[in-house]
Amino acid sequence: MRLMYLGDVVGRSGRDAVVREVPRLRKDLKLDFVAVCGENAAHGFGLTAAIAQDFYDAGVDVVTLGNHAWDQREMLAYIDRDPRIVRPANYPDGTPGRGATLYSLPDGRKVLVVQVMGRLFMDPLDCPFASAQAILQKYPLGAAVQAVIVDIHAEATSEKMSMGHFCDGRASLVAGTHSHVPTADAQVLPGGTAYITDLGMCGDYNSVIGMKKEAAMARFVRKIPGDRLSPAEGDATVCGVVVETDRSGKAVSVQPLRIAGRLQQAEPGFPV
Repeated sequence: MRLMYLGDVVGRSGRDAVVREVPRLRKDLKLDFVAVCGENAAHGFGLTAAIAQDFYDAGVDVVTLGNHAWDQREMLAYIDRDPRIVRPANYPDGTPGRGATLYSLPDGRKVLVVQVMGRLFMDPLDCPFASAQAILQKYPLGAAVQAVIVDIHAEATSEKMSMGHFCDGRASLVAGTHSHVPTADAQVLPGGTAYITDLGMCGDYNSVIGMKKEAAMARFVRKIPGDRLSPAEGDATVCGVVVETDRSGKAVSVQPLRIAGRLQQAEPGFPV
């Protein structure tokens, strides 16, 4: 199976790039499943139902959220009606939405997508490791499901790496999101789980993590409140990874993906 997971989509520039590139990538790379982190898609803050539908129309199968899950108030009422949207599983009981979703491919194979949010330098939520453990025990890789993606939406690289090793052998991919900067450590862990500390963002890198640089820099230079942050609007880079799995659901390869924009390009290639 070939799986693609794209990092945090930031603003219109990022949305337009994802909608433009996903149909081609699905065809050219013969992808079976596509997920995207959409928590910054609505002008940098949250997700709307209309934007989620734009992603689906382009060929995205599942959309994940993160710490900006509720920035667009409509999501509180909408999320329970859309099983293709996943928010962190370690939110308290009673929070709207779901922390994992089971997506069925046309041929009957099932892909489980799980998201947890880190606690270091983030909101003090329930334990992400306990939340991931409960879900992975319920859906064993290679038995109940044919692929498992675990998203760790977190600040600390140590927490993300710990989640990767914690899930090794039980997930096809563990990917970090939230930092908006692609890391260079894509690898297959000893137990057969593909891992990357951060997928990067789908957005304009002539910016400060996707936001217009002038307002962002002023907050550091002047140390007083300034203009509201807004997404940069230049040419976006689409960032993520493509994972290929074997029949057991474990990864045999993971390849970074960076298309368009300012970053050095990297488009996965597979033998014909």
